[in-house]
This record gives sequence, C-alpha cells and structure tokens, in this order.
Amino acid sequence: MRLSDAQTGTGASTNVADRGPAHKGGIVRISTVAGATPTCTYALEVSVDNSTFVACTYADTSTPNTDVATTFALTSTTTVTKIIKVPSSWRYFRVTYSANTNVTNTVDFLFSDGKRLLVAN
Repeated sequence: MRLSDAQTGTGASTNVADRGPAHKGGIVRISTVAGATPTCTYALEVSVDNSTFVACTYADTSTPNTDVATTFALTSTTTVTKIIKVPSSWRYFRVTYSANTNVTNTVDFLFSDGKRLLVAN
C-alpha cells in the first residue's frame, strides 16, 4: 500500500495501512527526494485501533537481527527498507514525519500472511 506519494511537510503519512487479521510483520520502503539542506525524521508506528499509535519494533535490512524502536533521520535522496517486527499484536501501520526540511517522501508498506507477500489495503 502506498502510505505517502510525494508527501512533504510534517505529520502522519497520508494513508494508514490496515493489515487485517494477519499476524506477520511487514516491510516499509521509504524513498526520498531531497532539496537544499535536507533532513527528515521518521517514526514507524503501529496501532490496534487506528486511533492510538505507538513506536513499532523494526530492523534495517542490512542488520535484520538488530531490533530498534526509535526514530531515524534521512538527509539525502535515498531509498531505505525497514523490516517491521511483530513483538505484539497490531493491525494498523503508519509513518509520522517530523523536522522535515526540503524532503519529499514516497512510502510503501508490504506485509506477509505467511504464504505470500501482500499489499495492505
């Protein structure tokens, strides 16, 4: 599911992914286009009710066994992929942007039901 399509500014992603009854994690891909003096901070968040969101546990694809639940910043034109972990039950996923200066974000979320990779609705 496309959570953001060339989104600028701060706040939650335009869309929230609903993974339904799936009990697996997911993958989020963040693509940025940076302008002059770019920076943007990202919070990866989950919710059981699509109302109250909390930081989720994730890992970089380059270090898949190192779990974190902190924000991170990007400061250039790049594409990063994060593995969303499943330490507790959740249904909804979003990305919240803060301290965004001259960064345009496009974000996609994919999840698995254990049999195939699905696009969240």
